[in-house]
Amino acid sequence: MSASPNIALSKHRAPVGAKLKIAGWISLGAVAGALATMQLQATARNTSLAPLPLEELQQLAAVFGMVKSDYVEPVDEKKLITDAIGGMVSGLDPHSQYFDKKTFKEFREGTTGRFVGVGIEIGMEDGLVKVVTPIEGSPAFRAGLKSGDLITKIDDTAVKGLSIDQAVKRMRGEPNTKVLLTIFRKAESRTFPVSITREEIRVQSVRAKMIEPGYAWLRVSQFQDRTVDDFVRKLEELYKQDPGLKGIVLDLRNDPGGLLEGAVAIASTFLPKDVPVVSTNGQIAESKQIFKANPSDYVRRGGGDPLKRLPEAVKNVQLVVLVNEGSASASEIVAGALQDHKRAIVMGSQTFGKGSVQTVRQLTADTALKLTTARYYTPSGRSIQAKGIVPDVMIDETAEGNLYSALRMREADLQKHLVSGTEKEEKDPAREKAREEALKRLEEETAKAANKPPAKPLPEFGTEEDFQLQQALNRLKGKPVLVSKTQTERKPEEAKAN
Repeated sequence: MSASPNIALSKHRAPVGAKLKIAGWISLGAVAGALATMQLQATARNTSLAPLPLEELQQLAAVFGMVKSDYVEPVDEKKLITDAIGGMVSGLDPHSQYFDKKTFKEFREGTTGRFVGVGIEIGMEDGLVKVVTPIEGSPAFRAGLKSGDLITKIDDTAVKGLSIDQAVKRMRGEPNTKVLLTIFRKAESRTFPVSITREEIRVQSVRAKMIEPGYAWLRVSQFQDRTVDDFVRKLEELYKQDPGLKGIVLDLRNDPGGLLEGAVAIASTFLPKDVPVVSTNGQIAESKQIFKANPSDYVRRGGGDPLKRLPEAVKNVQLVVLVNEGSASASEIVAGALQDHKRAIVMGSQTFGKGSVQTVRQLTADTALKLTTARYYTPSGRSIQAKGIVPDVMIDETAEGNLYSALRMREADLQKHLVSGTEKEEKDPAREKAREEALKRLEEETAKAANKPPAKPLPEFGTEEDFQLQQALNRLKGKPVLVSKTQTERKPEEAKAN
């Protein structure tokens, strides 16, 4: 929507207050006219919608006029309208969003898996940025950065005190520009600088390896444009290494989701053809759909079916799916479909519970609207929203348990989250008690922390120290599994209002 036209004030001398009042009413009239036009256009586009509420639109126009004329300093009309759009959309639910030029660019980078930077997967340790792994072939990889390296400074800025997002922004930039990283390498007990030239990076969202003969680990960290192709390539490599593959651990822990067709394709890899994978339901006709294990539901226009390259044995190989509280959206679709069809055993912790569909509609070349348009349902009709997928077997993160899992954020904790259906969600007393106990433990541990060494960070996924992976492997091999004694299903909670 374009901003209202600039209005020239009358040249005759008038009291300041009168000038402001005149300006305010002129702006109000301009906005009211624009809103009336919007109403006519909206009614013309969809005659089934009720007319827009004129009284509330007049209030919006009045507020616009008052801010424009009476605010302490001049404000930009375009910014006012943009902020109004952002506020309107963000008030709907936690996932609807207005994308301005900057955020739309970041969103596209996230879905394509391409950005300009140094090429490392990172985490945080002791307040510093930890290199989880350098992306193969990236500038960081060529510069010799290793897993476990700690970044203490980015250019002249100390990392201590920065959030992980702030650190990421400082490492990203324009192509062919340089960034100086100060590295502390524990294994060598030394600190040294590394100058790296930024370039376009393509994120590898799929990793895989043979754990031991006959058993493989296949991890999907996010569902992006190239995820399905990378997934098929990695699976092909695993079968080349061991054509008699007995079992696969599909690792979806901390996978925040992404593209729907990617989730349908990866579930279809292991399911019989044409069985339902996920259904959606919303207000408009196009949001009422059933997606099946069929190329027509996951192959992009003009593309071939990448799953055709896989051996038939993949349809019957033993499968365990690992999930946790960070598994959301597309990863929940995969886990739910494989669980409903009894194709896999789901192990880990109850998932995040993001069971809503967001549709991105471009407004201009640089702006867009991400709008929640439907809810997701598993093949058996279960709503994922604010509940998530409950594992068949609950497994703790470590042999010592999940002391603070009750404190981890899930969809049901977010303000204005959608309820899982038309029914009212009620608070779970057991969940509230668990949260209070976890908070109490955290306070006690914090009080003792001054006299103790820092807590050991969780091991990286896929390593020999990965407790959950070892339990999944035990399950595949028919060995005893150390099941959690503390985790219980977390019931949906009542949506929280501001």
